[in-house]
Amino acid sequence: MMIANQGQPKDIEVTSPPTDGISDLAFSKTSDFLAAASWSNEVRIWEVMGDGSTVAKAMYSHEAPALTCQWSNDGTKLASGGADNAGRLFDVTTGQPTQFAKHDGPIKSLRWIDNANIVATGSWDKSIKYWDLRQQSPVSSVALSDRLYSMDTHGSLLVAAMADRQISMYDMSQPTVPFRAMESPLKMQTRVVSCFTTGGGFAVGSIEGRVAIQYTDVKDSQGNFSFKCHRDGAPAARDSSVYAVNAISFHPIFGTFATAGSDGGFTFWDKDSKQKLKVFNKQPLPISTATFNRNGSIYAYAVSYDWSKGYTGAPSEQKNSIMLCPVQESDIKPRKK
Repeated sequence: MMIANQGQPKDIEVTSPPTDGISDLAFSKTSDFLAAASWSNEVRIWEVMGDGSTVAKAMYSHEAPALTCQWSNDGTKLASGGADNAGRLFDVTTGQPTQFAKHDGPIKSLRWIDNANIVATGSWDKSIKYWDLRQQSPVSSVALSDRLYSMDTHGSLLVAAMADRQISMYDMSQPTVPFRAMESPLKMQTRVVSCFTTGGGFAVGSIEGRVAIQYTDVKDSQGNFSFKCHRDGAPAARDSSVYAVNAISFHPIFGTFATAGSDGGFTFWDKDSKQKLKVFNKQPLPISTATFNRNGSIYAYAVSYDWSKGYTGAPSEQKNSIMLCPVQESDIKPRKK
């Protein structure tokens, strides 16, 4: 995307968005292809053109809400998982989806394992399964202490966040045995976990408008800290409104990150200098999911009901949209401590 330097360019709306809640967004690592999983059972793919406009390229369906999607490292395949307990694989070359994974409960998150033809799927059935796409059965599986809510990988690290605030860390050289298990440093339910793009740690977001920065090596634990975000009113005020942190996205170049929440806002942060970099205008609905593209020049976010207030809290009429925010380098670059 071409980015002008005069002021903040306007965000661009993606054409033909999903008709129901948007649960996940994923950019290809090789091109500006954007995928979205949604509660309408569909996974949709667009190409983002040089001027920021979008062209719908493909769509395929699960048999129940699609909850997660991720591109392969070479950009030729898109994996997705859903409440139909199935993992599906879309081949960009053939335009055909096939099923590759099966769980006993909804697949909440999945990730491609670096430098391997393997996809890890995490489910509410309290398991992670590793699938070699050349065979039908999982190559290995992990029994978890509770339902998996969020999962992320970077390099050889996989972090799984579960119900009851449990977090397990795995080294992909021994993918079935956690090298460290811990309780979340945050007091409320985990909503999202995201690995540093610089390696060595991860961030956790909860329903109480807090984020914790955690290093995987105990020797680096003095760098751990947490902070408040996505709150209305003064953070210390008793009457301040508190919102869930739905997405934590690390910038692929600078290692800074963005948080997005059910308050409809998103903010850029620098964990190393512990600074807020930029606050953006709030949207009329929650931001349910968000992600950077491969070079960090675009921040895509979904304006959509996030189910944080359950079925009864869903608006009677809602317009789901996916927005593309052109990222100014000055807004996301690290700051001096």
